[in-house]
Order: sequence, then structure tokens, then C-alpha cells
Amino acid sequence: MIRLEALTKTYQTEAGPVRALRNIDLTVQDGEFLAIMGQSGSGKSTMMNIIGLLDRPTSGRYLLDGHDVSRLDGDARARLRGRQFGFVFQSYNLIARMSALEQVELPLVYQGVPDRRRRAAEALAKVGLLDRIHHRPTQLSGGQQQRVAIARSLVVQPQVVLADEPTGALDTTTGEEVMALFRELVRDQGITVIVVTHEAHIAARTDRVVRMLDGQIVEDAPTERAAAWGASAGSGALR
Repeated sequence: MIRLEALTKTYQTEAGPVRALRNIDLTVQDGEFLAIMGQSGSGKSTMMNIIGLLDRPTSGRYLLDGHDVSRLDGDARARLRGRQFGFVFQSYNLIARMSALEQVELPLVYQGVPDRRRRAAEALAKVGLLDRIHHRPTQLSGGQQQRVAIARSLVVQPQVVLADEPTGALDTTTGEEVMALFRELVRDQGITVIVVTHEAHIAARTDRVVRMLDGQIVEDAPTERAAAWGASAGSGALR
């Protein structure tokens, strides 16, 4: 479904050009559960933004379902992004005055989708929060807020869910529960889930790990093999 070919991203700064991505080649198949792992500044979030059509590469190609989407304009990217992708972030990005149901309904409001309330309730049921639909963020735990964010990403019926440090604000037990929920999405619904993380124990819960360093992919392996990277991966190694 996703194919990056010789992809680069360069930002212009006052100090000169900064190459955030360098000749990235990556293929992600339908229904994969993938971790993109690396420390701050490794390029992992830049790559996620390009995959999610939030940004465009400087050069190279990005093929989505066989179509080159590298040079789409902003409006075309927005339309495709709304159909294909769901997003989950570390900070939840919930609106304080809105109930869980209203939070999940919001993407459908923007798209003008009918029967929004029913679909939002169904999405909350999938993440085990049907009994919390009228609760606002301050009435929910951190794990419950992240589940609302996941339901919001699912309500658009995406092919791909992109999760940027989705467990970073959660305790270990709750983080494991969130990763188990992603596993269910892959197994039961065939959704492709890509998790961006710097945490080895989170990457270890996926099926494949891509490790980045200085804007390049330096390792790409199934999780069980990635666990043997050991000392060569330094602090980013899977354990």
C-alpha cells in the first residue's frame, strides 16, 4: 500500500539546509503492525508526516495504493488524508468542553457525513468506552482519553492509523493496553498501524521495527530479529 522511493526532506533554516530524511526506501503492506523507532531528531516524525500527507517530500516518490502522491497540492492531500488516514498523538488533542461522543464525531462533521452520532458511538464501543460517551476529558483517565483519540481516528474508517508516541504520556500498564488495542485493530479489522516511538518496549509490541538515525533507515527487521540488535543500537536497542 505504501511505498517510499529515494525520499528526501530538506528544511531551509537561517543556519542553512537541514536534511531531515536522506534517500528513504520503505514498503509497508496492508495490515502491517509497524514501529518506526529512533531518538529525537532521527527523522521518524518527519517520515510519519509525509506518510500521513501532512507534509511533502523534497525529492523522491511516495506511492499510495500505486499512485504517486508526492506532488499533490494541499487540498488534494487533505481530501486523501481524510479518507485514508487516522491519527493518534501523545497529547490526545481533545477539546475540553466536548464529550467523548462529540470528540469522535468531529471528523465526520468536517466531512459532512450523515448519521454521525451512530458511527461515533460505534467507534467508542470498539475501544470499550460506550459507557463514557458523555464524559468530558477531565472526567476521564489518561488511558481513557487516549482511547477516545483512537476512536476518533477510527471513525473515518481509515486504511492506516498513524500513532505518534501514543503511549508517551501513559503509565506502563496503560501503555500496554493501548498497544493491545492497536493489535486488535490489525488482527480483527486489517487496519495498517504505524507507531512512531523512541521506546524499545513499545516497538517490541509490533511485528516489524524500522530504526532511524540521522534521517536514514539503519535497521529494518521483524520484531523477533530486531530484538537481537543489542549493543549496536545503543540506547535505542530493543531489549
